[in-house]
Amino acid sequence: MGSGLFLSALIAATPSHAAQPISGRWLTVEGKAIVEIASCGNSVCGRIARIVKPTPGRPHTDTNNPDPKLRNKPLEGLAILSSFSDAGAHWKGTIYDPESGKSYNSKVSRNGDGTLKVQGCIAFFCKTQTWTPMK
Repeated sequence: MGSGLFLSALIAATPSHAAQPISGRWLTVEGKAIVEIASCGNSVCGRIARIVKPTPGRPHTDTNNPDPKLRNKPLEGLAILSSFSDAGAHWKGTIYDPESGKSYNSKVSRNGDGTLKVQGCIAFFCKTQTWTPMK
């Protein structure tokens, strides 16, 4: 492979611009929880920092986790965003939904109004939420 062709391939594989930072504290949809997003080694991750509006009758543990050994783990402190990396216009990683106990491919990006667009996807089907920044 000639050096010019290699360089062209490398440039084509590199995102043209970096995704806007998503680190900070975010209030989830319906104000249920505060998620803290921060750097985790070479990637970005997010944990439930606080449950603001608990679901009535639901324990404050990860009861729907597919691993029975983890079902007594408290929701506060639970990692729900993992292995996020800059994909150009957005961040890509995995989101865990403690209400269903399932993990999904995810894209996260900043909206023009400063909110966070959070998508969890299976194939081409995505569910989108908007999280608001905490002051």
